[in-house]
Formats: sequence, structure tokens, C-alpha cells
Amino acid sequence: MLDAIREAIINGILKPRERLMEIQLADELGVSRTPIREALRKLELEGFIVMVPRKGAYVADISFKDIADIFEIRAALEGLAAGLAAERITDEELEAMERHLVEKADAIHNHDMERLVEVDTKFHESIYRASRNERLLPIINNLREQIQRFRATSLAYPGRMKQSLEEHRALVEAIQARDVVLARQLAHEHIENAEQSMIESIKKDGFIPD
Repeated sequence: MLDAIREAIINGILKPRERLMEIQLADELGVSRTPIREALRKLELEGFIVMVPRKGAYVADISFKDIADIFEIRAALEGLAAGLAAERITDEELEAMERHLVEKADAIHNHDMERLVEVDTKFHESIYRASRNERLLPIINNLREQIQRFRATSLAYPGRMKQSLEEHRALVEAIQARDVVLARQLAHEHIENAEQSMIESIKKDGFIPD
């Protein structure tokens, strides 16, 4: 239920500023209004919707300031996760990360954007798990999901796919070398570069206002 509405927002089925009618959602999902109401409250806390007094729930709009705020927090947390992973990662997890690099290169070669986004997500989640901090994964995932609708746009920015792959390779090497400081730095820079690509892509396509 909650996941279904969230995915509809992320995938653009439910558009920014679109009103969410509890009765309509309940009918479409085959449930009562109570679980819909609970799901909307949680989505409001996650930043996906806004509740307007006496008007109801609306899909949250997003601004460049929102994106900057999200990436600012995410860069700090990704750096923390990468540093912890450099201290705590296992050999098996390193092998899995290296496989993700091969899969990402293959997706880029085949221009498979859907697969690319999927593998990119798995790569980052492997770092979060290797950090051995169970609180990090849901926090960073929530931040990422709030801008998920623009992920493909960001990766499609000229040169960004290959640049992202090289950044991932350098990050894996730093983690493999157990270099905590470098891993933090590279993860932070990777997120900053992703932010710049996303903003430039959004400006080019005119998805959101300044």
C-alpha cells in the first residue's frame, strides 16, 4: 500500500501538485480508507506529499533548493557509510561490489538505462550494508527516493554514466585498501557530482522551476 503510492510518485504516475483522493486510492488499491490515510501520513513524513489544511493531500512539488538540501545531507551520510565500509567490509562484499561494477559497465555499453539505475542502486546499498550501521540504510534510501524520479535524467547527462562508473571504481579501490579518509572523500565527491549533473539535466529539460 505505502510502497505502491510511493512508487507511483517516484515513477511519475502521480504528478507533483496532484491531489490525492483517499476514496479514489482506496478503490484503486482495493482497501478501506483507513490504511490509505495511514500511508499518506507516513508519506508526508518522508517528504513525498504535503497535507493542506481543509484541502487534503497533494504530491509534493520539488525545487532546486529541495534538491540541494537532500544532496547536502546525502553527501555527508554517503561519506560516513563509505568510511565505515572501509573499516568493516568483508571479502565477499568486496567481490559483490566488483560484480556491480561489471554489471554497470555492461548496462552502459548496452544503453540500458533501467538496468543502469537498478545496478547503481544496488552498488550504493552494498556500501550501506558493509558499513554495519543499520540506521544508515533507511535514512539514505529515503533521501534518494525523494529524488528518484530524476535519477535517469541525471545519469543521461552527457558523460555522466562513464564518469559515475569511474567514480565507483575509485571508491571500491579505496574501500578495498581500507583507506577510510579517501573512501569518505570519494563518496562525498561522487554525490556532489551527481547533484550537479541532476540539476543541469533538470534545467535543460525544464522539469521544475528555479
